[in-house]
Amino acid sequence: MAVSLKVSPGMIGSVITATQAGYAIGLLFLVPLGDWLNRKYVVMSQLLLSVAALVAAGLSPNIATLLGGMLIVGLMAVVVQVLVAWVAVLATPQKRGQAVGTLTSGIVSGILLSRFISGAIADIAGWRAVYLTAACLMLVIAGVVWKIMPSPPQQPQPQKPTYLSLLKSVFQLYLTEPQLRKRGILALFIFAAFSMLWTTMVMPLTALSLSHTQTGMFGLAGFAGMLAAARAGKWADQGWAQRTTGLALALLTISWLPIGYAETSLLWLIAGVIALDFAVQAVHVSSQSLIIAARPAAASRLVGLTCVFIRWAARQGLSLPHSFIPTGDGRRSALRGPRSARVHF
Repeated sequence: MAVSLKVSPGMIGSVITATQAGYAIGLLFLVPLGDWLNRKYVVMSQLLLSVAALVAAGLSPNIATLLGGMLIVGLMAVVVQVLVAWVAVLATPQKRGQAVGTLTSGIVSGILLSRFISGAIADIAGWRAVYLTAACLMLVIAGVVWKIMPSPPQQPQPQKPTYLSLLKSVFQLYLTEPQLRKRGILALFIFAAFSMLWTTMVMPLTALSLSHTQTGMFGLAGFAGMLAAARAGKWADQGWAQRTTGLALALLTISWLPIGYAETSLLWLIAGVIALDFAVQAVHVSSQSLIIAARPAAASRLVGLTCVFIRWAARQGLSLPHSFIPTGDGRRSALRGPRSARVHF
């Protein structure tokens, strides 16, 4: 990519920065639109704009065009949060958790598959083909959404709020919804632990002398999260969300024990990753089910606020392990993970 665009390798890191910046902006300013406008039109607009941005990125003649395209890609990526809220609103209260869990399991599996597939496409056809292929897939998704997804029922509103008042209500929700505050802080800790795992995983994998292909395939162990998401949604519908959360936090804490010995055996690492990923997704889906159930009319804003906690947690989880990486002290980092979960007991 750096050679193609005639820039230094260091400049390529700004592509990730632009995408993440767009995503953060979208969480605060675009996701709330799902509670203000017809969700079907919001989702369709975001999908089609994603297609245009991905095409621009794939055909970009210079770094500036690529950065602009990826900024918009990140901005429109919050369509996932709007979809989660939309599905939750369309489902009956008795099936809401199951619907959220099913969608989340699809999201998790898509993330895992994208890492493998994008790498294969890049090896075969180059980095531009990755963006152009993604654009084609997004166009197909837009067609499917338009064809099969119904418009959500319109809630009677005496007076439609302005966009500015809608944004203000986002912060008011944090102050007035105790379930959001509790579950948001919970999300912060568990996703910090999750990010710490994937950041420090390079150390045990390097010690085990795995090839790039083996390292990439290792991510498939994360499919445990897909299974957890589907099951946790059903448990939430049965009134077991709190119990599921407690058991999942216990599992998350225990999962760091085998991870701490990952440098001695790949099996320890695989066992720890499966347990941790299962626990994180179980807590996440349980939390979303409870938060949305508290105030369905504000589903988009509630989901968006939860993801703000998750993004903040991801940043903290990425930065903490770096103090241990230079000394190769993976176990010290592994000891930090349980504290993120233990604080809730």
